[in-house]
Amino acid sequence: MSCVIFGAGKIARGFIGDLLYESNIPFVFIEKVDSLVDLFNERKQYSINILGAPEKNIVVKNARALKFSQVEEIKSEIAKADAVFTAVGGKNLNEIVPFLVMGIKEKIKNREKLNVITCENWKKPADILKEGVLASFESDEDKKYIEDNIGFTEAVIMRSGIESTPELLAKDPLIVNVQNFWHLPFDASRIKTEMPKGMICLEPIQDFGGFLERKFYTYNAANGTTSFVGATLGYKYIADAAHDERIINLLDGVYHETATALCKKYNMPFEEQWAFTRTSLHKLQDYDIVDYIERNARDPMRKLGKDDRLVGSARLCLEYGVIPEHLCVAIACAIHYENSEDEFAVQLKNIRENEGIDAVLEKVCSVDPKGQLGLLIKDKIAYIKKQGWIK
Repeated sequence: MSCVIFGAGKIARGFIGDLLYESNIPFVFIEKVDSLVDLFNERKQYSINILGAPEKNIVVKNARALKFSQVEEIKSEIAKADAVFTAVGGKNLNEIVPFLVMGIKEKIKNREKLNVITCENWKKPADILKEGVLASFESDEDKKYIEDNIGFTEAVIMRSGIESTPELLAKDPLIVNVQNFWHLPFDASRIKTEMPKGMICLEPIQDFGGFLERKFYTYNAANGTTSFVGATLGYKYIADAAHDERIINLLDGVYHETATALCKKYNMPFEEQWAFTRTSLHKLQDYDIVDYIERNARDPMRKLGKDDRLVGSARLCLEYGVIPEHLCVAIACAIHYENSEDEFAVQLKNIRENEGIDAVLEKVCSVDPKGQLGLLIKDKIAYIKKQGWIK
């Protein structure tokens, strides 16, 4: 039994790698950053700190990784794997399709099954991979084999991976700090063979429905709100910002807006979704999770995208007749986010100052400046100026 993990970042090694290691299941990371692979293969181990529960800390030993250039080795690893996990970031999923195709060709040749499990904060990540793989095969017979025997499913990542301090990184440059959370829910209806036997913390959900979307538009929308409003108000840490009464009130509104829209979309009781929002708030306010505003606000151009945590949530709300008043306050703050060390924040500032807010709405958010959402966002920009949050 063995597994493959695409990606070697905080979630890959701090959650998926952790669960596999503690389940005694061998695995290999496949990572496009060569220097990170070299570090793995030099050190052959890394540390995981469980925030708030140091007794659960662990050192993962016999760690190994492959570079994207090691094509034959990657093909071989996928060919013999019982499962492939991905934690590469949604925008990078298409990069791993060619590797999956090579491995799946071997599975077809050997008449074997495989599950590919996406562990991404992204909309329909499993569909991206499946469609990319199927498009790479010409034979109807091969496509049918894939449909029948290769599962592409989604897991919901509820554990956060937090960047380490320079002091800890000096001791172990691969160290990762993670939340004390141990459930990995996945869509059991889409698998084509058994998940790795003995893997701890797997939580199969048959009626997966919009669980991933619920998580994204609840947790990520709240995180985006806390991050960008927190940055505007001068906070350094997420937990500190999440205890500010102004942000608590905003979060309450954001949770109501997204919960109402999601309940309409998935025809579920409001109380069920509202309970889910409480787990999100608890995570944001947990002082054991020492997480930085800067890390969470990083790359605001992407996080202001039309399907991402803030604008995507606002569009979902409007689609189901909910006016996203509080979400638009968060969007207004995100549009004015500044960080001279973040190239994307610098790009955002240049567009804002040289071309104007309408250009940001059009080019970054894909929002019509004269449409309902565009006008509401501009109204909230005026509001946060009036509040003295921005000049």
